[in-house]
Amino acid sequence: MKKTLSFAAVHFTVAFSVGYALTGSIAVGGAIALVEPACNTVAYFFHEKLWQRFGQADGTQSAWKHAH
Repeated sequence: MKKTLSFAAVHFTVAFSVGYALTGSIAVGGAIALVEPACNTVAYFFHEKLWQRFGQADGTQSAWKHAH
């Protein structure tokens, strides 16, 4: 859990920093820091669904299951 929280802190910091650097606005940086990780979470969910469906065609999925 510590690693997850650490990664979340890094993710929010990077998102805020990029938004602030591009706009000079703390409000925009903060909004990006909140919205971008939420969008990534949704995108990751669909990526995993697609990977499960189409990733098996090249044997990647079965190799992963055998290795772990």
